Amino acid sequence: MNDRPTILFLCVHNAGRSQMAAGWAQALGGDAVTVLSAGSEPASHVNPAAVEAMAEVGVGITDRVPQRWTEEQLGATDVVVTMGCGDSCPYVPGTRYVDWPLPDPAGKGVDAVRPIRDEIERRVRGLLDELGVTARA
Repeated sequence: MNDRPTILFLCVHNAGRSQMAAGWAQALGGDAVTVLSAGSEPASHVNPAAVEAMAEVGVGITDRVPQRWTEEQLGATDVVVTMGCGDSCPYVPGTRYVDWPLPDPAGKGVDAVRPIRDEIERRVRGLLDELGVTARA
């Protein structure tokens, strides 16, 4: 791993959990970390409840667009965080993988997404700490 670790957050649709995680990692890690987010079957847009829940805590993910993971992303990544994509997530030998079994926010309102958002923040802070990245307040 280099001085600026790269984290790739993966889920199936790249519309909720992985987008919130990427938003948190970027907001908390700043320039000390490279953040990527992708999915195996990307949706057409980011989940509006996830966008709203993140906006409530000052983290904007409005401009994000779901995308499919690429071989380039996988090759450049130090840590892959999977969130419910199971066998549809790619595997690269020698890369560190972490699985976060979190509820899928798809089809849920913002009240149901808030606890997911908060759990993702907790996990992102822990991961940044493990990587030696000091999280912003």
